[in-house]
Amino acid sequence: MDTLINLIQLLTWVVLSAALGFGFIRLVRGPSLPDRVVALELFASITVGIIAAYVLTSGKTAFLDVAMVLALTAFLTAVAFARYLEKGGSHHE
Repeated sequence: MDTLINLIQLLTWVVLSAALGFGFIRLVRGPSLPDRVVALELFASITVGIIAAYVLTSGKTAFLDVAMVLALTAFLTAVAFARYLEKGGSHHE
């Protein structure tokens, strides 16, 4: 049973790392500003996942507060950017 749990934890770290890498590629390649903002939102979401995986692995629950603050900040940033675009912000391609 311990081996299965260790395998699942390893798989979790690999998938989260791969997602972070693909998000970085989208951030660099774009092609537009909204694509880059979505990539940054993805970074925040993956980071919350990484923190959650760390909490489950280590048992240090104090980091859950950090994950909640990061998730709320990322959400508010995405809403603010969407409002900026709605009001006629940058439409560069």
